[in-house]
Amino acid sequence: MSGVLYVVPTPLGGAAADALPAPVLARVRSLRHFVVENAKSARAFLKEAGVDPKSIRIEELGESSRIHDLLRPLSDGNPIGLLSEAGCPAVADPGAKLVEAAHATGIRVVPLVGPSSILLALMASGLEGQRFAFRGYLPREAPARAQRIRELEARSRRERETQIFIETPYRNDVLLAALLEGLPGGTLLCVATDLTLASEVVRTRSVAAWRASRHAIGKHPTVFLMLSA
Repeated sequence: MSGVLYVVPTPLGGAAADALPAPVLARVRSLRHFVVENAKSARAFLKEAGVDPKSIRIEELGESSRIHDLLRPLSDGNPIGLLSEAGCPAVADPGAKLVEAAHATGIRVVPLVGPSSILLALMASGLEGQRFAFRGYLPREAPARAQRIRELEARSRRERETQIFIETPYRNDVLLAALLEGLPGGTLLCVATDLTLASEVVRTRSVAAWRASRHAIGKHPTVFLMLSA
């Protein structure tokens, strides 16, 4: 009998007891096999969640050629937990190939309830929640990034659609500067930082107001949301 692949959200800062429901924590504590993005951060999260590190086996996601090897415990009926470093596995994080392989071999996949920074940011933004699109990372090169910002603003204006994207924390302020330079002053921009942490800040302002504030984000995990006026 095949086991079950559980997709486990991992909150920022290891605050498992605060961010995950009790039934999810109970399920995580029952697992003995984990496939993870990063073993060190996974052990820290699992320890905080109440899992005995000596009682579990952890395998890191790696080359796609190893995907079926990682799923091998399932063939013996042993469930596996899939963890990203922070966030929801397979949503702007690694893990989709493992989930795809599980479906291809008839393995049941169960997503567990937990925080999603993308949806939490949308909920708190006040922007259009009926029509939205997650765009992942914008281009790193300045000309391509500026062009992409113009394209997303035009789509947002045409479709009345919230555009959502993220950036590597050390480039947050570069992206914010590009947005403030490339967007019309009336466009609404939400910056959602450190979601689920005590330092959480979510602010929605017009681009013109952001320009006047001279705000700096720093190296904090951040979600950006934009809606054309």
